[in-house]
Amino acid sequence: MAITLTKAPFKADQVGSLLRPDTIHKARKEFKDGEITAAQLREVETREIKRIVDKQIEVGLNAVTDGEFRRRFWHTDFLEHLNGIEGYVPDVGYIFNGNEETERYNVRNTGKVSFNPDHPFIQDFIEFNEIVGGRAVAKQTIPSPNQLFNQGIINEEIYPDIEAYADDVIQTYRDALQAFYKAGVRYLQFDDVYIAGLSSPDIPFNDGKYSMEKLINLALRVVNEVLDGKPDDLIVTTHLCRGNYRSNWAFEGSYELISSTLFAKEKVDGFFLEYDDDRSGDFKPLEHIPDGGAQVILGLITSKNGELENKETIKTRIKEASQYVPLDQLCLSTQCGFASTHHGNKLTEEDQWNKLRFIVEISKEVWGS
Repeated sequence: MAITLTKAPFKADQVGSLLRPDTIHKARKEFKDGEITAAQLREVETREIKRIVDKQIEVGLNAVTDGEFRRRFWHTDFLEHLNGIEGYVPDVGYIFNGNEETERYNVRNTGKVSFNPDHPFIQDFIEFNEIVGGRAVAKQTIPSPNQLFNQGIINEEIYPDIEAYADDVIQTYRDALQAFYKAGVRYLQFDDVYIAGLSSPDIPFNDGKYSMEKLINLALRVVNEVLDGKPDDLIVTTHLCRGNYRSNWAFEGSYELISSTLFAKEKVDGFFLEYDDDRSGDFKPLEHIPDGGAQVILGLITSKNGELENKETIKTRIKEASQYVPLDQLCLSTQCGFASTHHGNKLTEEDQWNKLRFIVEISKEVWGS
């Protein structure tokens, strides 16, 4: 008997970001150089969003995104528009595998943190949802509230107590959820590199000021209290990422360190998990996912290169994961988006669509239409 879901997350799903076309790169440069207006840039973005919404529906996805086409980075564009947070250019970027430094841009805490009711993402979603027009579920992606706990962001003169800072971040995101819900969002995803980092034994957090156990428990509190009282028909998932910049990655480590706390107790509707290579470890940590609880969206298809995986290998890995989580509680996606930053990963747009079409094809064969 076919196993189906009538709501998100879907058996064939996606993380969110898509490769920016040359038209957007060109328009952004022209805007930066003063050759076109912000309104003209937005027209180009809107035209391309319409195109990729149609394409996502064409390849068979039930949940579509705007490709994050109006953003430069997956996280900073949202965070810097919160009250008490500003974007800035640091002395160094993030350091990825092979000592690759990312483009230099980050956010920092400059005052009391709260939600900005005029946050531009709200209007962006309203326009995006109109483009989708009910033909699919319009999925909204934003950085997890836990991204605001990364080292160097918190201003200890404003927030000497991390728990007080957490309280304000929680209220900020509660207000954000209500604003998105009012705008029509019914499928929201938190992107969380911070929590994934807590699963890596090689990353020191906050220079050892807080224990790893303290930070894991705080991360759980933040997400769960944000979700307290959310509307029943608002689906919220979280995506755990180990870095995705021009096809490179930032760190590695299995989910073992966080699974007994976060997998077992985080009140999200689904976990998007990286499993496209051995950097993520094995499936055993999935045993902490409660039966009948959150869906587990296996990121078995890589977005870092254009080569299609072996279909039978993917099916075998899904079967292996089902030893720990029932098959009807599993889904399939790429391990991350195709362009977490405007630079994009090293593959073509044709490769991207082939990957997404491949996910839909496999999901039908594993779970039925």
